[in-house]
Amino acid sequence: MKPKLLFRYASLFFIIFCLFQMVIPAFASPYVTPSGETGLTPDTNNVQDELHKFHKNMDVWFMVMLVAFLMLFIKKFEWGVCLATMLTLAGSFISHSAIRQFVLGQPWNQDFMIMGVFCGITVVIGIGVFLGTIKTWQYLLAGLLFAPAWLAVEWFMFTYLKGVVDPGGSMLVHMVAAYWGWGVLIGLQEKRSFEEPFNTTTHSISFVWLGSMLLFVLWPSFVTALLPGDLVTWGMMTTYMAGLGSVISAYLTCVAFEKKVDPLVYTYALLAGMVSIGAPLISVGPWAALGIGLIAGVISVVCFVKLHPWLCEKIGVFDVMGVHNLHGVPGVWGAIAGAIFAAGYINIVSLVGVILISLVTGGITGIILKATRGEMGQEELFSDESMFLGWNPEPTKVMVTERKDGSVPSTQSAE
Repeated sequence: MKPKLLFRYASLFFIIFCLFQMVIPAFASPYVTPSGETGLTPDTNNVQDELHKFHKNMDVWFMVMLVAFLMLFIKKFEWGVCLATMLTLAGSFISHSAIRQFVLGQPWNQDFMIMGVFCGITVVIGIGVFLGTIKTWQYLLAGLLFAPAWLAVEWFMFTYLKGVVDPGGSMLVHMVAAYWGWGVLIGLQEKRSFEEPFNTTTHSISFVWLGSMLLFVLWPSFVTALLPGDLVTWGMMTTYMAGLGSVISAYLTCVAFEKKVDPLVYTYALLAGMVSIGAPLISVGPWAALGIGLIAGVISVVCFVKLHPWLCEKIGVFDVMGVHNLHGVPGVWGAIAGAIFAAGYINIVSLVGVILISLVTGGITGIILKATRGEMGQEELFSDESMFLGWNPEPTKVMVTERKDGSVPSTQSAE
């Protein structure tokens, strides 16, 4: 049976299974929030904790969509990025939820939902490594395959190991995204990315500015989503201070290297402090967080300008969105900072394990994607035209005719 046909049958089975669940409520996991039970702090109850997390949950979903805007710089590949984001998110969240409910027996609540969207945002970041090099339907497959790998990393960090400090996801989100993505990239072995010019416009890079600046504002919701209420303000302070540190150091490092600011490098690197603060989030104060962010901004820019071209050339594959430079290495720095300020050697053990598990599971996923991709011409890479109706890279001329009563109807094509 052809791989694509097999995937269609598997998808049909999954849809039927979901419909089956709807008519057999006895199979559903409990989702009612117990009231009157003590919450995360002595002065809150369970319901208050759920409401406290609701808004953070929504913010993280919003951030997933903003990650798409962070990757919209390729002029001929904008709609495809958005579609890839949605399909990957859907596949990962559904797969993650199914495993948590039917295999691990966990009930649906805010923690359940937040961990699901954490899984989703991780893989959406991860596909940035190889974005544009697989067929559209395969993003859904990548999301489905990612969830078990992510849950394996979570188990390794917080069940197998004891005492790992990573409340804001420097390792579980950012390092996993980068090294799982690189594992997929190595498994795919798509070398034609080096031939792509990656043309940009002022307009397309403006999308990246928008995504980056809004992500900066929302980041504290992400890193404090699972914290008790009495630690949220602490997490917000350290997050913004770390972010401001990388805002300054990334700018100065860009200017030091090239005399002017490369907007693509800077819009990514300004977030490096927030990536790095995820592990030592509540183990440091605001001024230490500023220092962590200052170092992170320098690290990220150096990786974009120096490490990225060297690493891609040596390994022979191309990290399309430079995920390793924003999420991989700054995530490693965050894990090390967590070891220095809180956890000690166990964070280093976790760091090594996360890299290995992510690379191996990503490599397996890459081999599966390559086997199921089939033929894909150069013109299909990084292309909206190959998958969307109505795609046109140039402005469309329109003709507007005024009615006798002075009103203006909808525009009509002049072609």
